[in-house]
Order: sequence, then structure tokens, then C-alpha cells
Amino acid sequence: MNFYIASGLQNKEAVRMVSDKLKQIGWHHTYDWTQNERANSLEELQTIGMLEKQAVVAADVVVVLLPGGKGTHIELGMAIAKKKRIFLFDSSGEVMNVPTTSTFYHLPEITICTGSIDELITIVLNENIFK
Repeated sequence: MNFYIASGLQNKEAVRMVSDKLKQIGWHHTYDWTQNERANSLEELQTIGMLEKQAVVAADVVVVLLPGGKGTHIELGMAIAKKKRIFLFDSSGEVMNVPTTSTFYHLPEITICTGSIDELITIVLNENIFK
């Protein structure tokens, strides 16, 4: 199973943790942006953007770890448009708070996960075990 993880730089360690757990069971991470340094030029941004776009397209599953920035939400939009299996993780509860949430978080094709990273992994695996 191919997967991609969208999130903000502040969640780099959580992204690595989720990636490691999925790779341990034989899944393939389509692109690990946490290995990058912060881009210093428009050319670097373009290159990273193209790699991230290709990675979302190649993924069977897209995991979104909130909070995320502009890029996270663009990747979420691409995943929705490409009809990917999407898991949205929010440990803060903001996703369930009407004034702070996004309408797109609540589309029927998105599985919202709260709690711990381990609970997220369990949900991802359980919902994809027969696919």
C-alpha cells in the first residue's frame, strides 16, 4: 500500500513516527518531505511542490496530521480531488469545533481520527486491511 503524509513542519517527528510504523508493515511512503531542509529559493519550492504533488497522486492512502499549513491543505485538496483514502488526525479537538473547523474536513470520504498516533495507525490499518 502506498501512503503519503501531509502536515506542517512543526509535526515533523509525528510524521516520521507514522511513516516508520506504516513502513514496518511493508507499506511504501511515496515521498518523505521531512528529509528536506527549509527551501531557500523559488526553484527549491517548485521542486519540492512537484515531488509532493507526485507523491499524493501515487498514494493509495493520504494521512493528514493537523495542525498543518497552506501546503497541508493544498495536499488535502489534491487527495480529495484524486479520490484518495484520507485520514485526518487531530489531537486538539479543533476539527470538531464548528467555529475553527473546515467544511472539507467533514466530507464523507474523510475519516477523522482523534486520540493518539497509535490509535490513528490502528484505524488506518483496520480500514485498509482488505483493500
